[in-house]
Amino acid sequence: MKKIAVLALALVLAGCAGTGNESLRSESEATVSTKIAEGKTTKQEIRARFGSPQKTEFTDAGLEVWRYEFAKMHSDGVNFIPVVNWFGSSQSGEKKELVVLFDSSNVVKRYSMSVSDVSVKTGIFNQ
Repeated sequence: MKKIAVLALALVLAGCAGTGNESLRSESEATVSTKIAEGKTTKQEIRARFGSPQKTEFTDAGLEVWRYEFAKMHSDGVNFIPVVNWFGSSQSGEKKELVVLFDSSNVVKRYSMSVSDVSVKTGIFNQ
């Protein structure tokens, strides 16, 4: 019985992975709205709360845009079916993205937090 429990735990732990900015792991649209105030929150405060951005861009008007991303994926059950998993695999999860636009004074002008479901399928069974 202990061997089955250990095997099940190993499969669960091996089947989950998170990538990107860890500070977004526990965030939602609601929690981010309590941490960012348009017209008040500064660039330094954003960096202190969420760390350095993964991507920095500039608009045509010269305003700076910071992007943060986090994705949490887990293996779907089909990956653990013998023989079937030779021909394809499937992962699903959630992607979070925070986009922050700063004005010329380095204060948040606008921001957007989105959470979406994602899936990745490979192999001949998933075409």
